[in-house]
Amino acid sequence: MAVYTDVSDEALRAFLADYEIGDLLACKGIAEGVENSNFFLHTEAGNFILTLYEKRVREEDLPFFINLMGHLARAGLACPQPVRNRSGTALGRLCGRPAAIVTFLDGVSLSRPNAEHCRALGAALAGLHQAGRDFSMRRENNLSVGAWRPLFLQAEGQADTVAPGLAARTRADLDVLEASWPEGLPSGVIHADLFTDNVFFIGDEVSGLIDFYFACTDAFAYDLAISLNAWCFDADGTFHRDKAGAMIAGYDAVRRLEPAEVAALPMLARGAAMRFMLTRLVDWLNVPPGALVQPKDPLEYDRRLAFHRRASDARDYGWVG
Repeated sequence: MAVYTDVSDEALRAFLADYEIGDLLACKGIAEGVENSNFFLHTEAGNFILTLYEKRVREEDLPFFINLMGHLARAGLACPQPVRNRSGTALGRLCGRPAAIVTFLDGVSLSRPNAEHCRALGAALAGLHQAGRDFSMRRENNLSVGAWRPLFLQAEGQADTVAPGLAARTRADLDVLEASWPEGLPSGVIHADLFTDNVFFIGDEVSGLIDFYFACTDAFAYDLAISLNAWCFDADGTFHRDKAGAMIAGYDAVRRLEPAEVAALPMLARGAAMRFMLTRLVDWLNVPPGALVQPKDPLEYDRRLAFHRRASDARDYGWVG
């Protein structure tokens, strides 16, 4: 989450007048993240999140995200619910941007999850995949392997100013990934961005999953690989095999991994690290002037890639079968 678009009090109150959520009592911009403009709203009806969709979120994809959250909630998954306005629609426009209000979930995100948190996250991720199996809409993953080299070309000329040798390492990794990317794995709705700040806990239990604006149709095991990268490494590249093993076990207890998914895990984890290194790199080099935003360090994922290059088997990630 982030704030790119400044919203005046007058514009916000005019927008909220179309909703039956009472008078606005407080509004605060949310600085975390890098994709959309987000605000915490406190109204007479309770707490909500207002999102203005920017950057990589295409307006034509918004019905997929909105309908998916409703579908998952009806299937029993704890996730935000879009709030419909007086006309019965969940999407509006504010300050020239598509905008929506969603319900607020209780819980806290964890900056230092332990192995049992990772196990609970694995189970919740598998539950998401199960809950989305009968969702009728599809959305291509526009940040999958075919998009990575074009992203790199946007940053290639400046990559070595971020870290010496980064351009050459990235070119070599892309050659391997493009030649060896797994195909034909079990697929369906995936979250595709399940970082620790997108998961809420109450105690040791997952209380909610948020921020579905990268959700798409892709391999389930790729979603697991994204979470392994996000939850099981320190910023310096240290890998926690106990956390990864717990996450995989938690996932496998809810949705059994197929042998082909297990075999593909090292390449999927390497690709997931590449995807986030590249989007972070592009963002790092192109922060809009004056934006209330905290760009994330692409080198965290460059360090993860060093681990993935050495991994050859799912057992390197804690898989015990």
